Amino acid sequence: MIGQSGMRLPEVVKNLIIINVIMYIVAMIFPEMNNMFAMYPIMSEHFRPYQIVTHMFMHSQYSITHIFFNMFALYMFGRDVEWRMGAKRFLLFYIITGLGAVFLHQLAGYIEFQYALEGLDPAVRDQFLEEGTYNRNISPDVRDQLQYAYDIMNVPAVGASGAIYGVLAAFGALFPNRMIMLLIPPIPMKAKYFVLIMGGLALYMGFSGQQAGVAHFAHLGGALFGYLMIWYWKKAGKLY
Repeated sequence: MIGQSGMRLPEVVKNLIIINVIMYIVAMIFPEMNNMFAMYPIMSEHFRPYQIVTHMFMHSQYSITHIFFNMFALYMFGRDVEWRMGAKRFLLFYIITGLGAVFLHQLAGYIEFQYALEGLDPAVRDQFLEEGTYNRNISPDVRDQLQYAYDIMNVPAVGASGAIYGVLAAFGALFPNRMIMLLIPPIPMKAKYFVLIMGGLALYMGFSGQQAGVAHFAHLGGALFGYLMIWYWKKAGKLY
């Protein structure tokens, strides 16, 4: 996507990109950082409170496109948003939308986890919750159900995508009629429509279960909190 802002990077966007790239390189050298700083579901024994923040600066080591597209979006859309907000407010906005993404992601994961345990024998369920594992000498159906719950509980999340979706929402709210050019396909589009399409896709993917492994509800959380913050600041006269 190509916007119309200048090439100069404001300080917060520049430093966020630098930090993310440095963390990506360091994590490639020390792979154990991925498990340490990724964010596990709150039900997991591997969850640590600091992961709520640190996961936003970690990206998948299996594909460079994860960090590339996140940082590209921050570069393209974050510049104008930061110039409009100012550095301090933009940094606050970025952090809060990232935390909003965490909230919705963890909530969706918890609900899915509880749903996965429905119908289990109470003794089997309690043992699983207490020990975090299960006896494999059980019926295939119960084993599959517990494996599904185990996967939900132990798959961590990484990436700045939640905060990036907040930045996209802010761009669409602050510059609704700004024309942007999609890269694939190369179609010009107003920012407000682009943001609505991206939000709609995240909503659909989240509830349909398609594209597994992507934290769609985190994207939704970032966008929702981003829009609400812009709405509040405008109403309070803090943004014009």
